[in-house]
This record gives sequence, C-alpha cells and structure tokens, in this order.
Amino acid sequence: MSSSRRPALVVPALVGHTVVTALVWRDLAHRPDARVRGGKNLWRTLSALNTGGALAYLLVGRRR
Repeated sequence: MSSSRRPALVVPALVGHTVVTALVWRDLAHRPDARVRGGKNLWRTLSALNTGGALAYLLVGRRR
C-alpha cells in the first residue's frame, strides 16, 4: 500500500471510532449501574483507547 493511500484510510477509521465511542458513552450515561458489567469508568476508558473496547462493551458489557 502506498503512503499516499494511508490518509484515505485513517480518516474514515477515526470517524468510525469517534461515532462508536460516542454511542457507548451515551449508553453509559443513560444506563443504570446495575445494568453494566464492570464499572462505567472502565468501559469509558476501554472505549476511548480503541474501537475493540467499544465493541466489547456493546457485545458483553451491557446487561439485558
């Protein structure tokens, strides 16, 4: 992959990460503590660090 192609991939990835993280933080703000596995601050930190952390919260961090 050429170096001129990298910015074209980085920008959509950053936008995607920002959107998913914002959705997680919004959910955490509205969800009671009893319906979250682990602490809310843990999930905020993990979701901010990488998109995998945000997806993990969406898949396993929420109690139904």
